[in-house]
Amino acid sequence: MKHVESNYRCRFGEVDLIMQENECLVFVEVRFRASQRYGGALASVGRNKIARLRRTAQHYLQRFDPAEHRPCRFDLVIPDSSDGNGWVWIKNAF
Repeated sequence: MKHVESNYRCRFGEVDLIMQENECLVFVEVRFRASQRYGGALASVGRNKIARLRRTAQHYLQRFDPAEHRPCRFDLVIPDSSDGNGWVWIKNAF
C-alpha cells in the first residue's frame, strides 16, 4: 500500500490517511480511546462520523482526482484490545 496524503482537511471534516492499494484509493480513519468506558474506539465511529468521512472523501475526489474513476474504500484502524500493543486494520469498515 502506498501513502498518498495524511490529515486531509476540508470544511466537512478530516481523513487521517489516504492510501493507494493497486488501483483502489483507501480512506483510513485511525481511532484510539484510552478507556473502554464509552465503548472504545470502534464504538466512536457512529453514523455522523461516517457521514463526515464520506463528505470529506467526496471533496478530495472532486478536487484532486476528478478525471479518475477508480474504486474507493473506507478502512478503520483501531487498537488491538487483546494485548493493547498492536493495531487492527479493518478493510471496508463501512
